[in-house]
Amino acid sequence: MNDTMKPAKAKEIVCIVCPNGCRINCTPSNGGYVFSGNKCPRGIEYAKSELTHPMRSLTTSVRTDFADVPVVSVRTDGEIEKSKMREVVATLGAVKVKQRIKTGDVVVRNVCQTGVDVICTTNRLVESSRRQTAKGAS
Repeated sequence: MNDTMKPAKAKEIVCIVCPNGCRINCTPSNGGYVFSGNKCPRGIEYAKSELTHPMRSLTTSVRTDFADVPVVSVRTDGEIEKSKMREVVATLGAVKVKQRIKTGDVVVRNVCQTGVDVICTTNRLVESSRRQTAKGAS
C-alpha cells in the first residue's frame, strides 16, 4: 500500500477512534489534504491513516471436521492492510479445523505474511466434546 497522500477528490471519513464519530472532511490542498470536522487531534491522525494505509480487523468463521460444530468463529489478533482482506478471506475459505480448539488458540499463524494470527473466538468445539462425553457416560 502506498504511504503517501495523493489527493484526488474531497472525501468524508467517519472517525472511529472515540465514541464521537466525527465526520472528518478531507479536502485536497497543495498536494496534501486539509482536515476539518474533527473534535480532537486523534481524528486527524485517523483520517491520515485511512487515506494512506487503511487497516482492518477481520471476524469470520472457518469450517471444521466436526459434524456437531461444522463452523467455528475466528478473528485476526491484530489489524491487517485493507488491501490484503480478499487474500486473507480466500485463504481462510480453504482452512478446515481438524482439532477441538478453544478460545485464543491459533488457527492460522501469520496469515498471508501479514504478521497477524487468526485465532479462535469460541469454546464451542471443546464444550461440544464435553457434552458428547457426558452423554456417553450416562
